Amino acid sequence: MPLNDDQNSDSDSSRLSESTASSSDSEYSRQSFNSDSSSKPSSPASSPPKMVTFDELMAAARNLSNLTLAHEIAVNANFCIKHEDYPQNSLAGTVKQIVHKAFWDHLESELNEDPPEYEHAIKLFEEIKEILLSFLAPGANRIQNQICEVLDTDLIRQQAEHNAVDIHGLANYIINTMGKLCAPIRDNDIKQLKATENIVELLRQIFHVLDLMKMDVANYTIQSLRPYLRRNLVDYERTKFQEILEETPSALDLTTEWIKESIEDELSSISNESSSSPGADHSSKSSISPTLVLNNGYLKLLQWDYHKTIPETLITDEVRLQELREKLNQLKIIACVCLITNNMVGAAIANVPDFANLLKRISVPLLEGMSKKTFDLKEALNAIGVQICIKVNESLTARDLPTLNAEMQNNLMGQITSIVEENNPVSSLIDKRIQLFMKSLLALPSFRKCMPALPGGLSVIQPEMELVGSQFASIVEFNKQVYGPFYANILKKLLFPEAAIGKAGIEAPSN
Repeated sequence: MPLNDDQNSDSDSSRLSESTASSSDSEYSRQSFNSDSSSKPSSPASSPPKMVTFDELMAAARNLSNLTLAHEIAVNANFCIKHEDYPQNSLAGTVKQIVHKAFWDHLESELNEDPPEYEHAIKLFEEIKEILLSFLAPGANRIQNQICEVLDTDLIRQQAEHNAVDIHGLANYIINTMGKLCAPIRDNDIKQLKATENIVELLRQIFHVLDLMKMDVANYTIQSLRPYLRRNLVDYERTKFQEILEETPSALDLTTEWIKESIEDELSSISNESSSSPGADHSSKSSISPTLVLNNGYLKLLQWDYHKTIPETLITDEVRLQELREKLNQLKIIACVCLITNNMVGAAIANVPDFANLLKRISVPLLEGMSKKTFDLKEALNAIGVQICIKVNESLTARDLPTLNAEMQNNLMGQITSIVEENNPVSSLIDKRIQLFMKSLLALPSFRKCMPALPGGLSVIQPEMELVGSQFASIVEFNKQVYGPFYANILKKLLFPEAAIGKAGIEAPSN
């Protein structure tokens, strides 16, 4: 029901807070727009406009980096740190190779002097000692004392002055210690170190394996943190984003614009569906469901131009949303191909079992990489059309039926390649049905218990649609849990500006 002008802002805020909630409805419904949001850690505090200093900007960047990393660790079970070298023949890779070679060549020339010069080697042993100590767990006093005693650089310098450094003995001790501390996956690397005789090459390889061990420790830490982050991620992300907002007051500008566009789209839809009298804009605006506004905003992300900056509250899921958009584009093409094929040669393949899945198996490999700029979709669709004609004719021949003539094949291929054209009716139809499925999915109280009915024409991609849909709904559900209070404040100001102005007027004297 539309809200009347004389209804108080508490009623507005209660409805809005409840609407923006997802799985934690009770949490948000308790929040009131007339309460002091700054007193609640779960509610975003409003800040007056201010100049942002460089230090504040860097602090906000660090908070965003920490927030993004924590989010990725928690939601991406496959997230880990990988060792990657520079691409072959790249400028950075070439420079690195030249600098490293110069360093190790210089070290080799020093050790080959008579008497040997050990200063650079001693610095390497000092660095190795610090790395080995960093691997130790708290309380590992015995091995810590042993490492410090054996790799005592002051003692090694004294030995160097008398040309009594057992550099191979030190290297062997380091390798044995690494063998005790490394993960089982590094056992072969340790064996290779033991088989290396050239001392310079040995030291170089020791540093390489130590880098791998540091990566292993980091990934073990990530695995250990993941359960804790998952339990506390909502509060952590909300707190971190509040810190960003305090340091950078404009950190919700894009999000506000995103929600505003969704409201305008909804008003436009209401205006088109009903004839409204002058002055009906306010009642239409106040009757808009905040949940519907947010859900329509989320649906826009599935068709978002990711060359534009995404709303700030969705940055942590930008890559996942972009991947879902690309997957849906591929599924839309497959559904279009199947619908066109059934409409044009349906009678010829009516009795062929599993032909729809055959069409999908033909299409998927040829549509791989369709999100790349260099991908030629029209050429890929032409190749799909050729393969479909071949398969249909093979099926007809096997059943002693006449094959498709050249005109029918050309028509089929022409219809398939026309999918790329703007406002293609088949493409528009399938796109609307995909959007309808996603909208129905977001409207469900719990998408994990059941899926909405799939609109006609999408049955061939049903498993993939349900998978993509559940992934998208999971992102939306979590995003609402984290940023629901921020969205509620924005929606209050956009949908109920009179209430927001009235609250500001009441609070002004106390400031």
